[in-house]
Amino acid sequence: MAMRDDSEWLTLGQAARFLGVAQSTIRKWSDQGRVPAFYTPGGHRRYRRADLETFLERSGPGGRPKGGPLVLLVDDDARVRELVRINLEFEGYTVREAADADEGLAAIDEARPDLVLLDVMMPHVDGWEMLRRMQERHGVGSIPVVMFSGKADEQAEEKATSRGAQAFVGKPFDLQELVERTKQLAPL
Repeated sequence: MAMRDDSEWLTLGQAARFLGVAQSTIRKWSDQGRVPAFYTPGGHRRYRRADLETFLERSGPGGRPKGGPLVLLVDDDARVRELVRINLEFEGYTVREAADADEGLAAIDEARPDLVLLDVMMPHVDGWEMLRRMQERHGVGSIPVVMFSGKADEQAEEKATSRGAQAFVGKPFDLQELVERTKQLAPL
């Protein structure tokens, strides 16, 4: 059996792939001291593979704390998903993403989430229909849901709660409000 070289250094991109996260996420983690990094004279970051392995042992796949509540994020906009995922993972949540209702329903069947963040406006099957199908399969209120949409009006929140969602947040949403709603409905 070959000995592992604990001093193997990885670039930012290599370290991000190793941990299964975006480069912006590992950059934030190293700035906060969660992941040790060496800064080259040119300002680049390097990560020791052994430090990353230790981080994974403490945190689990994707750098997420082991046992953090599972949040399913369903939105057809990849940029929105990444922004929300990074912020929720930073708070300690495990986040699974789905780009449409079919992916979202399949993800729920694979691993029941503690909370679903669901965009209303999606192609083919919208968030309202996904909510209905989810409730049909799992029961109304069995999985807390926060709906969000760019077309927010005064009736939107009432419509969401009358259909069984726990909350509604308008888009572009206040990210901190979405994180706070998540903390209320799926406490760490």
